Amino acid sequence: MGTFQRFSSPLMNVEMVKELRIIGPPEAHTDNEISALMSLITSSYPPIETIVIGHGREIASVEAAQVFARHWEARGGGSNTGGVVLAMVSWPEEAASWLRPANRFTELKPDGWIVTGALLGWAQMSRRLRHSTSWDPRRTYGFASLADSRIIRCVGGETLEGMRGVWSDGNMWLIENEQLISYSSDMNKT
Repeated sequence: MGTFQRFSSPLMNVEMVKELRIIGPPEAHTDNEISALMSLITSSYPPIETIVIGHGREIASVEAAQVFARHWEARGGGSNTGGVVLAMVSWPEEAASWLRPANRFTELKPDGWIVTGALLGWAQMSRRLRHSTSWDPRRTYGFASLADSRIIRCVGGETLEGMRGVWSDGNMWLIENEQLISYSSDMNKT
């Protein structure tokens, strides 16, 4: 893994936007996905107590964020007796800038970030986060909708290096060395 190189602009070029724009909206989350994401996050060290949840504005993403927030507040955190959702932040798929949502996403300095949404919006948001904030993808956990190698190609692997999440079947994924790596939820790769 190399040192992260800041790019001159957080906005993606037209070709990248076109590539991600043709991808349909995310599918609804699954119970396996929620359960596996809870397990992944509650097993992290150091323990995660506070989170910020970020999501695109599509119906499936809003619903996934709301369901996850309820689960986290009921049985999240290091002791599994309830964690704290500091904020829920949404972002558009396309905009002139993602600076305002990026600042809202990071300003409360949570222990971890949870994200869901369509690839185009997350690609733009993650580039803005790396360009303008102290956001750390290694403390970021994503839903299945964000596990796609095209996003790595469009934003650069170093932008998302260390981000992990779960597939809809409950298995896990990790972005490492500019690759999307899948592994069984039975494996302990944290």
